[in-house]
Amino acid sequence: MGHEHKLSIFRGLVTFKSNTQKIWGVLLFLSIITAIEVALGIIKPEVLTQNSFLAMKLLNWIFIILTIVKAYYIAWDFMHLRDEKAGLRRAVVWTGVFLIVYLSSILLVEGNYIYDIYKSGFVKWEF
Repeated sequence: MGHEHKLSIFRGLVTFKSNTQKIWGVLLFLSIITAIEVALGIIKPEVLTQNSFLAMKLLNWIFIILTIVKAYYIAWDFMHLRDEKAGLRRAVVWTGVFLIVYLSSILLVEGNYIYDIYKSGFVKWEF
């Protein structure tokens, strides 16, 4: 009476014959994303480091997005969120989303405040 795990990934686009094959498939997917991150970190394309969006370089946005994709997929497959009820999935995912947005907002507001204080010359840059 054991629960069978789904053997497909990417919303049924790729289906495996066994759990072992699925683990290797997910490992390959996560390894490809990591290899892209490492390659971009080493190469640092000029286009991505010169242009910015919302006061941050495009390369940094790519790193953040790829890291979120990896974190989501690890939780979805390895932590078996796919097999849980929708309410639990939403509780786990939305809590993380709100926490990340909240902490990022605090970081940006406080960082901007400290930058403005140092820029106006009240305190010297002594780090």
